[in-house]
Amino acid sequence: MHDAANSAAEAQAIDWIIRQRDPAFGDWDDFADWLAEDPAHAEVYDALASLDQDLDALPPESAPSVVIRPREQARPSRRLWFGGAVVAALVAMVSLPNLGLFGNPDRIETAAGEHRTIELADGSKIEINGASIVELDQDRPRFARLEAGEAMFHVVHRESDPFVVEAGTSRIVDLGTAFNVVRRDRQTAVAVSEGVVLYNPQRDKVRITAGKAIEANDDDATPPQVRDVDIANVGAWRSGLLVYNAASLATVADDLRRTAGIEISVSAAAADRSFSGALVIDKDRARTVADLAALSGTTAERRGDGWVLTR
Repeated sequence: MHDAANSAAEAQAIDWIIRQRDPAFGDWDDFADWLAEDPAHAEVYDALASLDQDLDALPPESAPSVVIRPREQARPSRRLWFGGAVVAALVAMVSLPNLGLFGNPDRIETAAGEHRTIELADGSKIEINGASIVELDQDRPRFARLEAGEAMFHVVHRESDPFVVEAGTSRIVDLGTAFNVVRRDRQTAVAVSEGVVLYNPQRDKVRITAGKAIEANDDDATPPQVRDVDIANVGAWRSGLLVYNAASLATVADDLRRTAGIEISVSAAAADRSFSGALVIDKDRARTVADLAALSGTTAERRGDGWVLTR
């Protein structure tokens, strides 16, 4: 009976994966209900979806689209595409026991282009971008560590029990808020869309309110400077929009790899170029890369499965 149940679950999971390759697929509520029927469904689906992602023989158009219900804001004119094959945790909140399918249940790792949303026991929510690692602690339910990548935190505020996020040497304490954190190399960036966070309260004591952001290097001896940001662009990667102000092309390339699974390298000749503007992550990856090249004054050359930006 157990083998029969597993075979049935695998057949159903394969059916969902095939159906989700159709850009017109919209049966997300029934899919969420199927996941909720049995904890094994999420495990079987994630395992098969991960295998499906690794099959190089599949044409790009076969990859299922990830659907996220965006916040109310102006939408780009083109239909947005969100890369990644593993979508179970995007369309339904995934319970913590189902996260560690192949190891530590408190360590959530996403592949490039994969987005995952989890809901914690206190009602707080973490939206995790691709190529990211988030660690939780069963003994500290109001704690998360962003080891690498990017995540948007929606925190249920408790005056006597603040939520703490660690990223590198940085410590971010919730004062009732929603905020986005990026961890790359030895740098941490924090942008707040709602409420307030306190950055490194034991050392820097930097208060970041809604519409403000910081970027801090681990080796900096002085507190980071607070700058203005557009609230609508905080965590905009969730709706397929990346916005920059004089960012390096290496940073943009890293964001595109993480958010959409697009592999871009920057030649030495173009390494000094900066980029300001907005990129819409299109279903046609080549179009997104072409937009970046045109807006940055570079040329995009196709190399294998990715692109190289040159002068």
